[in-house]
Amino acid sequence: MKAAFTFKIKDTQYEELTKQFPNVTFSVSPSIKEAEVEDANIIVTYGEDIDEAILDKASALEWIMVASAGVEKMPLSAIAERNIVVSNVKGIHKTPMAESVLAHILALCRSLPAIYENQKRKEWNKKVHSVELYGSTAMIIGPGAIGAEIGRLLKAFGVKTIGCNRSGKPVDSMDDIVEFSRLEEALPQADFVISVLPSTPETKGLLTARHFDAMKSTAVFMNFGRGDLVKEKDIVEALQSGKIGHAVLDVFEEEPLPLDSVLWELSNVTISPHISSHSRNYVPRALEIFKENLVNWQSGDRQLINLLDPERGY
Repeated sequence: MKAAFTFKIKDTQYEELTKQFPNVTFSVSPSIKEAEVEDANIIVTYGEDIDEAILDKASALEWIMVASAGVEKMPLSAIAERNIVVSNVKGIHKTPMAESVLAHILALCRSLPAIYENQKRKEWNKKVHSVELYGSTAMIIGPGAIGAEIGRLLKAFGVKTIGCNRSGKPVDSMDDIVEFSRLEEALPQADFVISVLPSTPETKGLLTARHFDAMKSTAVFMNFGRGDLVKEKDIVEALQSGKIGHAVLDVFEEEPLPLDSVLWELSNVTISPHISSHSRNYVPRALEIFKENLVNWQSGDRQLINLLDPERGY
């Protein structure tokens, strides 16, 4: 059995794998171009580098382990046709992403961007417009593992949390829950509108200009899920017209964000280059899931942790 990594891992991590799984041959490459996929039964990847040409080359491929949550950029139809098993690392993002969301919220509430700018100018300026997070309301669109953790942290600061999901079923850390169909009517309550939705046929374009019309003029819109949730032009128009107060964006329709994007020029937007899940603990956590699944795989058990349906995309 052969497993090919399309990204680098530490030497100590490689040694641990070879010691724990002596019957598996591991190859580690810095990118898919150098990866030894021709006779690999397993490919471990971040997902974005897998295309149909790679599938054609990897004729022995049985399992794709995606060391991220999103799989929307993979050739899912071709993967399904070949009955290739796909799993991901859903759940490991919740701590760093929830902390990133909370950090941005606190920074805006307590005027940290203005304070930092004043420091650069050596300006002793007490005229900053800070507000309290306590007593505010956050709408969390997509309250899964990540959204529930965001809600848990916010509730510790005295924030009311409203979750929005497809089913309307209750979720931990949410004081209220609404279905997607009721999102527009619930938005006027929210001081923070936070999306952590994945990319699926149902979520693409879910937010439109009319949803920004429904938000408070002081609301902060935060997208930490996927960029195809909303058109960039609708975000820009909402920011320029004052429909909302600020946007914090970690994901975009096109990545990297083009240099000619209007978003770079707006003072009421925070641009984060899709790094909210980054952490020194990321790869170790992903490898723990991979190792547990590899034990099952060797025993013939194909019911892996975080098993995905390629035809559905989740």
